[in-house]
Amino acid sequence: MMKTVMATGVFDIIHLGHIFFLKESKKLGDVLVVVVARDSTARKNGKTPVMDETTRVAIVNELKPVDRAVLGHEGDIFRIVQEIKPDIITLGYDQNFDADAIRRGAMNVGVHTEVVRLPMYNSEIKFSSTEIKRKISGSGGGSN
Repeated sequence: MMKTVMATGVFDIIHLGHIFFLKESKKLGDVLVVVVARDSTARKNGKTPVMDETTRVAIVNELKPVDRAVLGHEGDIFRIVQEIKPDIITLGYDQNFDADAIRRGAMNVGVHTEVVRLPMYNSEIKFSSTEIKRKISGSGGGSN
């Protein structure tokens, strides 16, 4: 039986941390479906995407480990879980979600899923879209 893995994120400025997260997610199953956060959801969670949601989902769809990228729904995060019915949901090390709450929420919509928190990309450089934006705007210090 095919195993579906679902990964989520804003994926604003793609960096090696994102690629690592998606590759590790893909290793856990046969099909990787990536849910890209809506602009409104990203803003609600304190993120200000540089690229709009349509562009971000198109870019994620082009990444090698990704079988399919879709936009999330506004409001109820479990609606997309109900549609995809993933066997596994992966969380990034820095995503502020409670794995047990995700598992329970999925169960409440009839989806029995495993929730796996993946480790940080092993590098001396901490990859963060927010940090990249700071450096580009000149407010991040340093001259890299």
